[in-house]
Amino acid sequence: MRSHETISVVDPEIWPHMQAEVRRQQETLELIASENHVSHAVLEALGTVFTNKYAEGYPGKRYYGGCANMDAVEDLARNRAKQLFKCDHVNVQPHSGSQANQAVYLSVLQPGDTILSLDLAHGGHLSHGMKINMTGLLYSVVHYGVDRKTERFDFDEIARLAREHKPRLIITGASAYPRLIDFTRFSEIAAEVGAIHMADIAHIAGMVAVGLHPSPVPTAGFVTTTTHKTLRGPRGGMTMCKEEFAKKLDSRVFPGLQGGPLMHCIAAKAVAFAEALKPEFRAYQEQILRNAKALAEALMSKGFRIVSGGTDNHLMLVDLRPAYPNVTGAAAEKWLESAGIITNKNMIPFDERKPVETSGLRLGTPALTTRGLKEDHMRTIASLIDRVLKGEGEAKAVEAVRGEVLAMCREYPL
Repeated sequence: MRSHETISVVDPEIWPHMQAEVRRQQETLELIASENHVSHAVLEALGTVFTNKYAEGYPGKRYYGGCANMDAVEDLARNRAKQLFKCDHVNVQPHSGSQANQAVYLSVLQPGDTILSLDLAHGGHLSHGMKINMTGLLYSVVHYGVDRKTERFDFDEIARLAREHKPRLIITGASAYPRLIDFTRFSEIAAEVGAIHMADIAHIAGMVAVGLHPSPVPTAGFVTTTTHKTLRGPRGGMTMCKEEFAKKLDSRVFPGLQGGPLMHCIAAKAVAFAEALKPEFRAYQEQILRNAKALAEALMSKGFRIVSGGTDNHLMLVDLRPAYPNVTGAAAEKWLESAGIITNKNMIPFDERKPVETSGLRLGTPALTTRGLKEDHMRTIASLIDRVLKGEGEAKAVEAVRGEVLAMCREYPL
């Protein structure tokens, strides 16, 4: 095989799927809150020769030779992340958000220790203590939820649980919570019971970076995040911490959790952080928030119920039951995908349906905003969603909406 041969020549079986995925992303409206479209520069970094290099260890302390350029790139990524989030220390090597979290657990917990975290069914994340996840298998997990009436955090109840169970670690952050999170209040509860506070900001990192969401960095012992989602970088993770935990954290990432870092991905993280430090990135985050509010309001005007009554961030949870009581989230997701609108089914707080069915949809605006869409488009999209669900997936209605989706995508190409 010659090194300059392209994928289409080397592997003609996989190449059509790659082309098809480009078309799918170009020709559909992406409303999955945890997805985004990276820049050409980030894609370019992911495809560089940094993928050829083993670089176990850290800058200046590698276990392999030939790492001068690896050191320079990782230092750039670390320094830019510290500037972006104003943190004491950062490790950019975690391969994913889940591994960024695992590094914290290995730093401060022993098997059997107690964790207090948000229930998955109320918007938490599987890596925060789902019973069949590593956290649920190794640690004793107690969950807090949202208040049944307000669908927001009840800090009196959370403090009561903390006092009763005396957790070693309190985890905040969510995969489906549409409101601002008072990280300082969580840190106060943690301090009261002698716990460490870990904030997972994977979903809201872009907003935190530009000051549009309160930052947990000043008060939390650890802050973890993915580098995609609202941060609009490559798929990966990173962990920030107070200086007192720095040495332990680094040793738990390597060699405690991982071997060689993915240097091409770290290079792409560095590029994404450079993009996030530019003034345009704040304007982008502001538009994400405006679009989310516009979409939520438009859906409510169509009779949909939005969990907690609205959104303060990039996402919303749509309760389908008031408008379409017989439609499950699973059915809605399938019908909408047929029309070119990509969403995901999601449990709503106190959902009586099974996780494979659900009563809700989770919708987000980061990817739509990257495409260049604005508030008026959100109102149009709300109408398209309503038409598909009103027709219960009927072919003619789906086909008509699909045509309008294609027209919008072609007018605003990626």
